[in-house]
Amino acid sequence: MARPPFPAAPTREGPRVNEEIRVPQVRVIDADGEMIGILPTRDALQRAFAAGLDLLEISPTAEPPVAKILDYGKFKYEQQKKRNEARKKQKVIELKEVKVRPGTGEHDFQTKLKAVQSFLEDGDKVKVSLRFKGREMAHQELGLKMLERIRAEVEDLAKAEQMPRMENRLMIMILAPK
Repeated sequence: MARPPFPAAPTREGPRVNEEIRVPQVRVIDADGEMIGILPTRDALQRAFAAGLDLLEISPTAEPPVAKILDYGKFKYEQQKKRNEARKKQKVIELKEVKVRPGTGEHDFQTKLKAVQSFLEDGDKVKVSLRFKGREMAHQELGLKMLERIRAEVEDLAKAEQMPRMENRLMIMILAPK
């Protein structure tokens, strides 16, 4: 397999800075947030360098593009801080599973119900799966009753995202927190 003659140029993420801005004119905002006006890009770069700062293209789609005079290193640092903060506040919703059987006893049922309630209170979705074995397949209404009972017990905490349905020998219901 033949390799290309030149390696691909590395692509940069984010806004264009200083000499990367290749438009004839830009609308310039100074470091204090004051609108300077429309200037040739070369003059805007000279102003930025005279202040010891960078020229950063804020809105490349505007006519003419908007550029701001600021410290690019500090700008990148602030953006990274914002991204990290947003990531911390993000809640990942997990899908927890609770397995029951048509013949599950009352005490075991209550234990599994408490588990379902705690998962829902933590903000996670719950998949309740009920497995049928052998002759139990002839009495699917018992399994449906059990799943309906679970749904009724947690009605104040959750809504049924997926009502009970059969998949081979499994009856599955998904509950999502309200």
